This record gives sequence, structure tokens and C-alpha cells, in this order.
Amino acid sequence: MRALTWQGTEKLSVETVPDPTIVEPTDAVIRVTSTAICGSDLHLYSTLGMFLESGDVLGHEPMGIVEEVGPQVTGLSPGDRVVVPFVIACGSCFMCSRGLSTQCETTQNRHASKGASLFGYTTLYGHVAGGQAEYLRVPQAQFGPVKVPDDGSPDERWLYLSDVVPTAWQAVQYADVQPGGDVAVIGLGPIGQMAARIAAHVGAARVFGVDLVPERLEMARRHGIETIDLRDVDDVPAALRDLTDGRGPASVIDAVGMEAHGSPVAETAMKAAAFLPDAIGRKMIDKAGIDRLAALYTAISSVRRGGTLSLSGVYGGSADPLPMMELFDKQVTVRMGQANVRTWIDDVLPLVARDDDPLGVLDLRTHRASLEDAPAMYETFQKKEDGCIKVVLDPALPKAG
Repeated sequence: MRALTWQGTEKLSVETVPDPTIVEPTDAVIRVTSTAICGSDLHLYSTLGMFLESGDVLGHEPMGIVEEVGPQVTGLSPGDRVVVPFVIACGSCFMCSRGLSTQCETTQNRHASKGASLFGYTTLYGHVAGGQAEYLRVPQAQFGPVKVPDDGSPDERWLYLSDVVPTAWQAVQYADVQPGGDVAVIGLGPIGQMAARIAAHVGAARVFGVDLVPERLEMARRHGIETIDLRDVDDVPAALRDLTDGRGPASVIDAVGMEAHGSPVAETAMKAAAFLPDAIGRKMIDKAGIDRLAALYTAISSVRRGGTLSLSGVYGGSADPLPMMELFDKQVTVRMGQANVRTWIDDVLPLVARDDDPLGVLDLRTHRASLEDAPAMYETFQKKEDGCIKVVLDPALPKAG
């Protein structure tokens, strides 16, 4: 089969690799019909190469058609149309039974002191081949895949159940967004876009979106979000306080994470770590605070006293400096973590299924391209060129040109 493979920092290629097969009785194999590029894939592309090996298959937002199932997989049959959550979890262990599938004790990566395995996401998280490929082996298929109607509807109606929609839903839940309340979303990439829409859907009176990319700001405005353009505002926390009776929003969501703009020293350190020998780069990640924290600092300064801060952007440093006095003095509640996808499916599946598309899932993808064009699309996405907000790869499409 053809698959997108990592070959080095900012070096990707589509290669012919062995087709996946059933290895464990709880496996399934799907034929991928759509697979998206996530913002956290860019961390692998440019930053976390010390935890990858040449030839690793990337991607964790796939959907497709079931080709084969193992003998212990019930509820799935060949021909079913499914979305595959990015988290690989058993559904029945101590953590899964508490709704914390990202901490699944069956697939937990204890050797690296990390949580559940993830598709296409480094040796730290199970070293499992990802979904930016023609076919995908799905471990723990008795729990993970979500069946969706095979009714001719476009993949984009369902695809974001793999990550974007449940991640954004969790971000809003963790932010304690209240009906009639106010919320600020820092960063209007795909997660930020969806978090802002969900906040409005659950009843927030005012939703503010902060970014500097014109296309992202325009997309947010289409969905009723009040935008703050970083190119025009020097002090975002002050601007948000001016809009909220001098207090700041009760809920703030950081949807940016470790590669925020406005952190030049950390950016230099991060880029340096990416090009160091793997053993040294791993130690730097493990022992140093190299995340670009501008978005997080903005979120901490913006949230009102007694408010709630939700972190959905991925952070990777182990010794990041935080303004603990400010957090303590303001009595801020902070919640964070990878999305427990299956926990939220019953909430979000009925919403994406609605004909009126209340979350705007059909207004998120800006580029649909061939799998063969994936390396070029990573570069376009990273550089935010051509109005690129969300890329969906289609293994059935021919290479452009």
C-alpha cells in the first residue's frame, strides 16, 4: 500500500509499505477513504523527530470501510463505514471505565511514563502505524471505531469525530462554559474553530476568538465569533477585559499549544532540539522547558479571577516555567489533556448527524488533496499558505499535476 512516511525533520515522503494485517484477535483492518492532517502532526513534522524512526507512518484522523476483523471483535463487520478515534483504548480497564480512555491501562506506555497509545504518534505513544495511508490496522477494534451511516454523505460530516470535534467538546467541557457566560479561545486553527462554535452552541453569550491569520479570523466570524486580530492588538488580556466589564472571560481555552507565535527564545530552542542527535534531543525534551508559551501566558493573564482555563493545545516540555503566583492569586481552575474521544461520542455524534450542521463540520476543510500530495500539503499547512486551515487527504485521488 501507499503511505505517508517520516524521513527526517521536515522531510516526508509517500512510499510503498507492507499492507497491514490482523495481528491480535481484537484488531481490524480498514480501507482509508479520508484522513486529515492535524495541527499536532506538525509537531512531528518539525519538532519531535527524536521520538520517530525513518519510515514511520503518520496520521491519527482516519475513517474508512472495514475490510477485515479479528475473532474477538464484535459489533463490526466487513463493509461497515467507521471513524477511528486517535486514541487506542480497550474500553474496559480501570481508567476506561472512568471515561479516561487516554489513560487506558491496557495500551498505556509505561516504558515512557505516558498514557494510552495513539495512532501515528512516536515511540512515546506506542509506535503504532498511523492512518495517512491506504489501509490501517486498528488495535482494540472491539471498542475504538465509531460506526457511521453509509448513506452517501461526505466523509467530512463524520471524519472530525476522530479528533477535532471530541477534542473541542472536551475543551469546552473542561473550560466550564456556562449558559450566558463568556469564553475566549486562543488560536483559531481547527480545534479552536470548533471549540468556539461548540461554546456558542452550548449557550455562551459571547465567544471571542484570538488569532492573526486572516482566513482563520474570517471563518470564525462566519460562525458568529467575535474576533480579536493579533496584528491589531498589542495587549490581548487588556482587550478581553475591556470587552467583559473589566474582569476577563470566565472561561479561556488555549487551542494553540507548544508552537505558539511570540516566543522567539523557545522557538530557537525547539528548532535546535529537532536537529540534534536523537539521544540529546530526547534528553532536552525530557529535562528542559522548550515549549513556546506565549499562548498559555496570554490565556492565564486573560482569564478572570475565579475562572477556568482549559488547555487543548499539545505541550511537550517537562520543565516549562509557569506564573504560579498569578494562577494562585487569581484562584484559577486549570484542566487539560488529550481528548477521551469515546467519552464524548454520544454527545457529539447526534450533532454532526443533523441536517442543519449546527457545528459547521462541513465548513472546516479548506483543502482536499491526494495522499500522494501529502508532503506538499504539510508544508502548506505549516506555513499557513493558500488559506489553509484544514487538510483532508484522499487515497483515491490522483496526484496533482
